[in-house]
Amino acid sequence: MDNAGYCNESFNSLQSGTSDEDMVEIAGATLDFSSTDDVPPLDRDYTSGYAAHGGGGDVLNGSTKLMDLLDEPVPGVGTYEDFNTIDWVREKSKDRDRHREITSKSKESTWALLHSVSDAFSGWLLMLLIGLMSGALAGGIDISAHWMTDLKEGVCLNGFWFNHEHCCWTSNETTFQERDKCPQWKSWAELIIGQTEGAFAYIVNYLMYVCWALLFSFLAVSLVRAFAPYACGSGIPEIKTILSGFIIRGYLGKWTLMIKTITLVLAVSSGLSLGKEGPLVHVACCCGNILCHLFTKYRKNEAKRREVLSAAAAVGVSVAFGAPIGGVLFSLEEVSYYFPLKTLWRSFFAALVAAFTLRSINPFGNSRLVLFYVEFHSPWHLLELVPFILLGIFGGIWGALFIRANIAWCRCRKTTRLGHYPVLEVLVVTAVTAILAFPNDYTRTSTSELISELFNDCGLLDSSKLCDYVNVNASKSSNELPDRPAGHNVYTAMWQLSLALVFKMLITVVTFGMKVPSGLFIPSMAVGAIAGRLLGVGMEQLAYHHHDWPIFKGWCSPGADCITPGLYAMVGAAACLGGVTRMTVSLVVIMFELTGGLEYIVPLMAAAMTSKWVADALGREGIYEAHIRLNGYPFLEAKEEFSHKTLAMDVMRPRRSDPPLSVLTQDSLTVEDVEALITETSYSGFPVVVSHESQRLVGFVLRRDLIISIVALSPVYRLPAENARMRQDGIVSTSPIFFTEYTPPPPPSSPATLKLRGIMDLSPFTVTDHTPMEIVVDIFRKLGLRQCLVTHNGRLLGIITKKDILKHMAQMANRDPDSILFN
Repeated sequence: MDNAGYCNESFNSLQSGTSDEDMVEIAGATLDFSSTDDVPPLDRDYTSGYAAHGGGGDVLNGSTKLMDLLDEPVPGVGTYEDFNTIDWVREKSKDRDRHREITSKSKESTWALLHSVSDAFSGWLLMLLIGLMSGALAGGIDISAHWMTDLKEGVCLNGFWFNHEHCCWTSNETTFQERDKCPQWKSWAELIIGQTEGAFAYIVNYLMYVCWALLFSFLAVSLVRAFAPYACGSGIPEIKTILSGFIIRGYLGKWTLMIKTITLVLAVSSGLSLGKEGPLVHVACCCGNILCHLFTKYRKNEAKRREVLSAAAAVGVSVAFGAPIGGVLFSLEEVSYYFPLKTLWRSFFAALVAAFTLRSINPFGNSRLVLFYVEFHSPWHLLELVPFILLGIFGGIWGALFIRANIAWCRCRKTTRLGHYPVLEVLVVTAVTAILAFPNDYTRTSTSELISELFNDCGLLDSSKLCDYVNVNASKSSNELPDRPAGHNVYTAMWQLSLALVFKMLITVVTFGMKVPSGLFIPSMAVGAIAGRLLGVGMEQLAYHHHDWPIFKGWCSPGADCITPGLYAMVGAAACLGGVTRMTVSLVVIMFELTGGLEYIVPLMAAAMTSKWVADALGREGIYEAHIRLNGYPFLEAKEEFSHKTLAMDVMRPRRSDPPLSVLTQDSLTVEDVEALITETSYSGFPVVVSHESQRLVGFVLRRDLIISIVALSPVYRLPAENARMRQDGIVSTSPIFFTEYTPPPPPSSPATLKLRGIMDLSPFTVTDHTPMEIVVDIFRKLGLRQCLVTHNGRLLGIITKKDILKHMAQMANRDPDSILFN
């Protein structure tokens, strides 16, 4: 409820309504998490803002009858201010009223019937547009990132816009053993000094790799800092908070979309340990929010808009992984706060359109939608569930430790001088990453290519070091190969992968959360895939050299293809991703859509569940929930149980030591009294009672609606006298305000009466003072309330807000209650 920012509002910002587009310019002011005030950290001059609208005349001028907002609603009433929570119940009620009106009018004329049909069809049209736009952007991001990643190592002479793979596609001089080398592709050493081998050529390539990485990361962090500070990070914690009803103006605006798209390519190309999957969810939600403004019913209703954003989150995962079904389940399981059946079908349709668009663009050049297509030749055996479960345990332990380490690092960034130098931090981390990554083949390559190689099942045609086995039975006609002893290169690859594992585990901790777009899916999968491949090769060699052991005797005979190391990598990737994000169902579906490995659902399920159980035992929060709590967002986690035996009277305000609750009476206040109350307090709304003596509850009025309704009165807002006009010329400071349905006729000499019943919520949610907090928390979660009034035998006692509940839950968990920054 506390929000001191309302009193100093410009009418410009008040009138802007719910449009994130209108407010997008304010994204330049980042959230100041060092402050415990709920005020948006923005300088706003309400005088100039009001003058920009020509004073109050445009809004409040008009007829000479009593100003009854029930009959003539003022534009802006019923909208919300930045960094506040929407009223889900009111928004859904508004949409039902709108739908009822359209349905009743559809029987009157053909035009009204067409309008009704177009209104019903608009949701599907919006999903189509979101899918097309997001798929096109994702395809462009994939192609650009692939080209710029290869640019760090060399350039194509046929055209600088070709990446390494495309450059060598048409070459007739490519050998099978060195399929990635062709005369058309030149390394930087070859271009600069004319040498491809030797120490000097290695140093030149090393320096160019580091310089390109630094350039890309510098451009990324500079663009984010200068144009769209909201474009940094993953975006999923903020998307979850927005979908729960919180408002962050500009977070889903056009500038954020533009800068996030560009800087995501730069950040991924710089070689930092981050992925593009989380940011693509943010990009898709930006597309959804911007396209919502084309349709009135989504532009003017915050709850309806959040249904669209839930579908857009599904689209983001669909284009990130080529997994439309997994995207829908991800939105349902991990992101969405309110997900009705209608939204499920529309999410499915939007994800389908986005996947089709991405497939048409074919960014991977393999005519497949999936990112890591695999084709394993041998089935898994029941006894292999033991190592799969071990991978799940590793993923759970690593996920829990990663979350703790990353949150500790991000808290250090917020509370020390490190947070004052975001550009320097990004450059230092990039330099360290590039310097340490270049000497190792498995860290120099892009993380997606690394995962693809780790998932691969070795065949006759593979030239990777991971497939350098001795005694290859080349006489076999198929691509199936038996288990065989590892060659020298396999052992070299194992050492390099072990070093890459340690490097990825450490560097990802400091990378996630920097002021560049950064996803966590691909780095987490890389850690698990490396661990899984190491275990898989170990199991393979164990089965080959000790096939007579009891655990192998029954199912792994000599010369048989028993163990598939690539499958272990796939299971390890799922385990680590599950340990970090705590996904289960959506994770398994994403993994088999991602790889095409439908018959390996059971190993994936075993690893994902084990990972979640182990991670939950070490810490209840996933990485996104941990960042929501770190940033102080008002998010009531549905998975968190409230088990304390407290009552509503223990949480409500005012407390015993506090001043009495600020209330409005229904028929005994003047405009001057309301002005004084607005000026002296910073609450977001006021209960309306019959009188101060009886305290019988009548309704609830939002502060924002009060300000809009009387904004043209110069005593409070210091407006020019010629602009201080209302709809009725007789309104003065001593004019009485009525919240009642019927008003007594005023005496002839008295000032005009102002009726504000139309802005009052006549049915605010109430609980008694002895209601258990467990029930109150459940009501807030399921109805999306922003406040609830506490009564005793019909008399108003106090108020409970979402922020009060979050502070109380923090106190019960022995956390700092002041960490909840916003209302």
